[in-house]
Amino acid sequence: MIRFTHTSKRYPSGFDALQDVNFHMPPGQMAFLTGHSGAGKSTLLKLIALLERCSRGQVFVNGQNLAKVSRRRIPYFRRNIGIIFQDHQLLFDRTVFDNVALPLIIAGESQRAIGKRVRAALDKVGLLGKEKSYPITLSGGEQQRVGIARAVVNKPLLLLADEPTGNLDPELSREIMQLFEAFSQVGVTVLIATHDLSLIKTLPYRILTLKDAALVADTDPST
Repeated sequence: MIRFTHTSKRYPSGFDALQDVNFHMPPGQMAFLTGHSGAGKSTLLKLIALLERCSRGQVFVNGQNLAKVSRRRIPYFRRNIGIIFQDHQLLFDRTVFDNVALPLIIAGESQRAIGKRVRAALDKVGLLGKEKSYPITLSGGEQQRVGIARAVVNKPLLLLADEPTGNLDPELSREIMQLFEAFSQVGVTVLIATHDLSLIKTLPYRILTLKDAALVADTDPST
């Protein structure tokens, strides 16, 4: 599903955010991306989502060489990717339903399809009764669940999460991880950037470790 081949990213300022990164992540796998602040975790996710382009090497997603995806085709490419942010990035003047529906509206889905899929996504994250609520009335954990529902409403092949539990207590963090595990179990590829080592070391998933822009460790308890 994801392949990095001698991939580097240098920003115009001259800062090397990633240097010669190599790894392959097969479809349906769940893995964690960890490392110190500034190690390159967010940059790596941005390369996968085509929010940035690599400076050297290659990035492949679902068999597609991202260097060959034109700017005009990027929105279509992203329809197969769900992205979850630490700060939720919700629209606070819209209801929960409207927030989750946004990707479907952009994709031009019918009202009937939108209603059905939004409610299915909210049901998966345990928020079906909150569709008419506004995000400001929800807890931090509930807001994160809305962000997850919005990311999966398009039924993506790939989920990327950038510090999704950074603002949550340990119990809520475990609940959010269980949601990601559930998506992985139905074939979604899940890559989660996190610095919460105490949490991820209790889980039986692959861990990719970045340090100073380089991939320094790749451990998989399942192998």
